[in-house]
Amino acid sequence: MELRKEKIFIGLKLNGIMMLVFNVLLLGIVIGLFSYCVDAVSAEHINFWTIAGIILSGVLFVLNCIFWNGFMKIEPNEARVLLFFGKYRGTVKEDGFFWINPFYTKKKLTLRARNLDAEPIKVNDKKGNPVMIGQVIVWSVIDTYKASFEVDNTSNASAATVKMDNVADKMRAYEHFVKVQSDAALRRVAGMYSYDNSENEDEKLTLRSGGEEINEILEKQLNERLSIAGIEVMEARVNYLAYAPEIAAVMLRRQQADAIISAREKIVDGAVGMVKMALNKLSEEGVVNLDEERKAAMVTNLMVVLCSDQPAQPIINSGTLYN
Repeated sequence: MELRKEKIFIGLKLNGIMMLVFNVLLLGIVIGLFSYCVDAVSAEHINFWTIAGIILSGVLFVLNCIFWNGFMKIEPNEARVLLFFGKYRGTVKEDGFFWINPFYTKKKLTLRARNLDAEPIKVNDKKGNPVMIGQVIVWSVIDTYKASFEVDNTSNASAATVKMDNVADKMRAYEHFVKVQSDAALRRVAGMYSYDNSENEDEKLTLRSGGEEINEILEKQLNERLSIAGIEVMEARVNYLAYAPEIAAVMLRRQQADAIISAREKIVDGAVGMVKMALNKLSEEGVVNLDEERKAAMVTNLMVVLCSDQPAQPIINSGTLYN
């Protein structure tokens, strides 16, 4: 992941409650001074100090109005990106009520974790088979500088409704960015592996059986793509995986055929072992002496009985084994 460009704000930051009390007192002083000077003018006691008092009260009133713009309230897992006439000065992540230079521009961002439950998309796996695959992502903003200045957070929304200071619109823009990049990462991961290993038993890692390994690879791909926006993916999981509808029926029949073949292989292996054991047992205990032709006939009959899907119909031979 790229280096973080965010820096902590180290400028003047005062307690908001203290400055609120100071500003209220200042407003009271301004009103009192202005009233006193106006009364003096009404009483025709005009002098230098009266004029100076009126001018001073006007200046203090303007400063008082400006000071009100310096307050900011930060909730847990929120941040303020501070700009001074367009220059980045730092980020405040400490929650509380503060007062800073009123000429700072304060951009609000949320650092809370968010979910993206992406709709399944159609992709081609390593073998070219179309599959439907979906994912769930848990992400959050970790670098407020990149999130604020290295991605356009207004390009995907209507210019008539988006405000640069509207955090909800910003987060919707980030969600769109995450969705586009997550789809691209999911397509790449799906194209790296097969749906299953039914055709190539040597391929151990597949989309169907990969589990946590596939999730870790997907998470790594996402973090590489989203680091440019200061976003970290805390968890990514494939939550839906299936063949595309146009080949689902064919693949189901293939899976059924593979299962039947696998079962038949086990049945045949077991039947051969049982026939071998039976012939050896008959020979060792001297129950009956069979020539090669009789052994072949017995093997045939036993294999038919053991491997058949239907119950065997016994035939009683009332003759002798010898001519």
